[in-house]
Amino acid sequence: MTGTPDKGKHLRKEIGFLELFIIGLAGAVATAVFFSQVEMTALAGPGSLIAWLVGIFFYFTIGLTYIELSQTYPEAGGPSRYSIYSHGVVTNLINATADLIWYLFIPPIEAFATIEGLYFIFPQLLNKQGYPTLLGAIVGVVILIAYIPFNYYGIKLFAKITAGFGSVKIIFYVLPVLALLLLFSNPQNFTAYHGVLPFGIAGIFAAMPYAMFAFGSARVVPDFAEETKDKRHIVYALLLTILGQAAIYILYDLTLILTVNWKAFGITPGDWSGLSKVTGNPFVILTSSYDLKIFLIIILISAIAGPFLTGYIYMGSGSRVLLAMGRSRFVSSAMRQLHEKYAIPYWGLMVFAVVGALITFLFAPIPSIYGLISDSVVAGYLGFATNPIALVVLRRQGVTKYKIPLGNVISAIAFVGSSLIVFWSGWPAVPYSVLLLTIASAVFAAIGKATKDFKESIWYMTYIAFLTIMTYIGSDGALNIIPFIDATIITALVSLAVFYPWGIISGLKKENYLEHEKEIE
Repeated sequence: MTGTPDKGKHLRKEIGFLELFIIGLAGAVATAVFFSQVEMTALAGPGSLIAWLVGIFFYFTIGLTYIELSQTYPEAGGPSRYSIYSHGVVTNLINATADLIWYLFIPPIEAFATIEGLYFIFPQLLNKQGYPTLLGAIVGVVILIAYIPFNYYGIKLFAKITAGFGSVKIIFYVLPVLALLLLFSNPQNFTAYHGVLPFGIAGIFAAMPYAMFAFGSARVVPDFAEETKDKRHIVYALLLTILGQAAIYILYDLTLILTVNWKAFGITPGDWSGLSKVTGNPFVILTSSYDLKIFLIIILISAIAGPFLTGYIYMGSGSRVLLAMGRSRFVSSAMRQLHEKYAIPYWGLMVFAVVGALITFLFAPIPSIYGLISDSVVAGYLGFATNPIALVVLRRQGVTKYKIPLGNVISAIAFVGSSLIVFWSGWPAVPYSVLLLTIASAVFAAIGKATKDFKESIWYMTYIAFLTIMTYIGSDGALNIIPFIDATIITALVSLAVFYPWGIISGLKKENYLEHEKEIE
């Protein structure tokens, strides 16, 4: 791997452990903490709490695979390159493109979340349906462009600002919901309105993509691996990020369930599904309805500034994904270029900002946050699915030096979990994302002439097709030929029994790591 970077020529190792942890936690806890809770409870009632617990389990296994792989390959945007070492070019092209789609959607989502926070003060930013107006869309673009300076002036300044800003953010996020929970809890909400599972087990599964959107944000930690002073810091920072965000998400979900104010939300008592129609930030509405003036101010600041921080963190980590794709020769070599003074991938940053601004403006009239969340989740977890396979392949080829306990078991669970999250995202989110992934992959393949190692990628393309078909015939909203629960079981079993071993065998056919390790040098 690389040695000590030369200033202006290589990424600089400037991030310490505490800074990395706060980057991870403050970056991970944002839009989802306000909006995933509401949509999940609308789909599952109080059963949304169970969905969060399942999400914690699944993402913890995925996070552990990042830990092992990041210790072997501590690279910028590493999760978007791990599969090139195990399966070669075509698999990595699809994997990295899926990751890029996930990353391109996050900053616009966070910009929309900031607009939702501003709506309480400036109602002209949203229409009656809760979508941004033309003014709201313009403000969203301005917000997204404002992410650039936080990333431009070097990783050291980025880390220091984010550590200070992020610490205050976490405190501000926790205080208002603790006040709501302690002062206005009504435990009967768990049983009064058709019990814990008013929509059955299917409601829990339908709510899962929103939980997994929330947890997916933890992967920004290995994205900054190459700029971390000690790669072992990644291990503890990632673990603490997942556990910390899990605690905050559960706290928020409990608060929503126990303090729901039906009148303030404008819905009939007990109509959990009506929560999806709430306009504006639901926790701002709750705090306002209970007349908690000080905490209302705190949560308003959190609702406006908190997503902003996550947005600029994701813009920075997204530029590292473009850097990784540049190293793999999928995009222009300009994506590999670093700023002479600040040593950041500045072309990647600018491209990311321009595309993000276009998405922010063009998607504004569409059901903004929830629509983008579903599409980004599908792309994200299709990308994540390659990493558990890569872990096993690189272990068997003798590449891995740092090994997590029970790695083979954990990788299998992580792979099945990724498959189920895609399936549970439902129709039409899956075909939309797969179509976008197909088009974008074809474009990048043409740019980079990336057709090498095609045989090693057949399992992955077939796997994506399988999940798309299962969504079409087995999920609510499409044909529903197979009952939802049965289709869930089939998806899990086929993923584990067919695609998991097929992916491992495909990776073992060739020692791709020997060729691609040189690209970092």
